Amino acid sequence: MKNFKQISERLKQIATYIDSDMCFADIGSDHAYLPSYICLQKPTVQAIAGEVSKGPYERAKQTVEENELTDRIQVRLGNGLEVIEQDEVDAIVIAGMGGGLIASILKDGAHKLEHITRIIAQPNTNGYIVRKTLHELGFIPIKEQIMEENNHIYEMIVAEREENHPLDEKQYMFGPLLLQEKSPTFIKKWTKERDKVLYILNQMNKSTEKDVEKINQYEKTLRWIEEVIR
Repeated sequence: MKNFKQISERLKQIATYIDSDMCFADIGSDHAYLPSYICLQKPTVQAIAGEVSKGPYERAKQTVEENELTDRIQVRLGNGLEVIEQDEVDAIVIAGMGGGLIASILKDGAHKLEHITRIIAQPNTNGYIVRKTLHELGFIPIKEQIMEENNHIYEMIVAEREENHPLDEKQYMFGPLLLQEKSPTFIKKWTKERDKVLYILNQMNKSTEKDVEKINQYEKTLRWIEEVIR
């Protein structure tokens, strides 16, 4: 499998969340590595690889052609969920982006989600806004995973449609399932985050013009982190 010895453990883990009978869309597909890897592992999967820029689009097409998967993976040029039709795929993967961008893609393409059964999100930052957006769109986490690779800690959120399932602000921040498990990697991530929040609070308290509202918000975040990592 050409070039696939370099596929990350993070992407290999995401691949396990795609069932063998699914058709899925990989939004921001990064050379179409993930759909190609999955389709070579699972011969009944179909995929769409979406790219917003011409260069990545051409590289994704090249990967699909090299792996002789043109009959099973369509590479499409377009912004976010523009690349899929209303009832075309069962699942969506959006991985390797900031949480704010993932949230924007989901909100902008909300009308395309009616028939989607699973969304797999892997935000590089700000998992809070991804979980909140998923929940607002009627999806809740059925599985969450946290892992470290190349000195970076990644969160993966596998969400399925479920209406009227309450989540609170703390669960948005930490992840309802990660919060239950509290793995060593989870503790490591939030210990680092605590140190960042402490530094920010220290700088804000030194300021001659204090933003009391922001300070209060950071202090609340700090309290929550310290409760969780104890």
